[in-house]
Amino acid sequence: MGKTDAAAAENNSQTQLQEEYLKAMDQLEEGQLVDGHVIQVDSEFVFIDIGYKSEGKIPLAEFKEAPVIGEIVSVVLVKREGKHGEIVVSKKKADAKVMWKELRDAFQDHKTIKGKVVKSIKGGFEVDLGIEVRAFIPISKMDLHRIEEPEEYVGLESDFYIERLYNDKKVNIVLSRRELLEERLSAAKKEFFEKTSINDEVTGVVKSFTSFGAFIDLGGFDGLLHINDMSWGHVNRPKDYVKKGQGIKLKVIRLEPEDEKINLSLKHFTEDPWSSFEDRYQVEDVVKGKVTKLTEFGAFIEIEEGIEGLAHISELSWVKRIKHPKELMNIGDEVEAMILGYDIHDGRISLGMKQVLPNPWDEMEAKYPVGMKLKREIKKVTNAGAFIELEEGIDGFLHVDDLSWTKKIKNPSSMLTEGEEIDVTVTNVDVEAHRIRLGVKQLSEDPWAELLRIYPKGSVIEGEVSNITDFGLFVKVQGDIEGLVHKNNLSEDRDADPDEMLGKYKVGEKISASVIELQPGKQKLSLSVKEMKLREQKKEISKYIHEDDGGDSTFTLADMLKDKES
Repeated sequence: MGKTDAAAAENNSQTQLQEEYLKAMDQLEEGQLVDGHVIQVDSEFVFIDIGYKSEGKIPLAEFKEAPVIGEIVSVVLVKREGKHGEIVVSKKKADAKVMWKELRDAFQDHKTIKGKVVKSIKGGFEVDLGIEVRAFIPISKMDLHRIEEPEEYVGLESDFYIERLYNDKKVNIVLSRRELLEERLSAAKKEFFEKTSINDEVTGVVKSFTSFGAFIDLGGFDGLLHINDMSWGHVNRPKDYVKKGQGIKLKVIRLEPEDEKINLSLKHFTEDPWSSFEDRYQVEDVVKGKVTKLTEFGAFIEIEEGIEGLAHISELSWVKRIKHPKELMNIGDEVEAMILGYDIHDGRISLGMKQVLPNPWDEMEAKYPVGMKLKREIKKVTNAGAFIELEEGIDGFLHVDDLSWTKKIKNPSSMLTEGEEIDVTVTNVDVEAHRIRLGVKQLSEDPWAELLRIYPKGSVIEGEVSNITDFGLFVKVQGDIEGLVHKNNLSEDRDADPDEMLGKYKVGEKISASVIELQPGKQKLSLSVKEMKLREQKKEISKYIHEDDGGDSTFTLADMLKDKES
């Protein structure tokens, strides 16, 4: 075949194709849905070739995402020839056709369609199905439970059933989500009861609380985590063990498909800790635990889940005077304690916190030996004396009787002031009773002992009348010690009236008397003027007798008294 023949054949072929194309185009009707190829994309338009003599162009804004060259796009042929002879196509109308076909199919075949809740309105919600198609869903059809906060559903993207598409030949789309959720819930429950057995582990989310436990969402349906199944120990509040919205793993301990009841457990992941308590713990073991509760009588400490003990307030500190455990700790604190005793049957443990620390009283005798002199602050004054702080938590007691050797002090606050420092000496340390006695008077020598040394019984002592009573004279002698001269001991004359003799003395008057009784331990000094005078008389008699040179030996006491009178 020559070149001329080949060219003629090619022209005939092109002519035939063009005629077939024009014939196909003649078959297209305006408003028909056709597929085209993207041949060009610029900043404003997408150009589509549907096989006609000219391409159509569609605003880029009609696309959610810009298409790529070669991509097939469904459009509606609006006009085969526009003002300038070009075809007019619309993707927006094509999308609407597709959308309405899907809606009709979903309604007729009872299939779900996707939508987005865009607004909460009276009685329900407005749902956007796309392509400017809006539907209504009653609030009762939105969820399985009563809706308290409708605004929480705005923005929700979900599947819906179409309950109504038209009303009186007008578009009036009504949706339901509740039916779909009920189907899914029923299927999920059925699958759960078919595939789950007692002691299986399941996961869920804490949904809500009651006084007897917590409801766990297992995927649209609930199981119950009873308060007694949260811990082997005693549980007061479910919220102490699980939190709302918390994802949690649990064990299935009860299944009743007929009643759709499911009971779950946290504690069954472990055995009852009390059944093996003695395998892990013994008396005097030191354990770590968390403070769970504080009361006026002590602190409750959990040493492991289900094992809780009480540290009595008396077992919290060796030295501090504690009125309430909150002075030392807070709920949630990690602490150490010693096991002092336990009762497995009653599930009780006695704990001590002070026992894990050295007992400072073990060193008190060496640290504060008897006789040690100190200067310390007065912390508290009482009717019986004063507490003196030796160091933090360690007080010594200064009794009122140890303030002075000689003064009888009735009110310690007359001599002692809280906050002031005072010189004291240690007089006694009782480690067992946790007591240290202090003294002020012991800082100086006991004047009673000194008095006994200098003035034994029978010796004459001088003093000053400090007080006169109806039964005798009080005489202040050396060392500010007061002795008593009873009125019957004022005169050696048996016929003398004691009261008259008592009236002859005045306060401040100097006086001499014999010591007839001196007991430092009882701080008792008894004096006698009568005894002193009788002793003086005996001395004089003895003197006369010894001075007699052997003359008349008939000189008598009566003679001596006569001489004195003359």
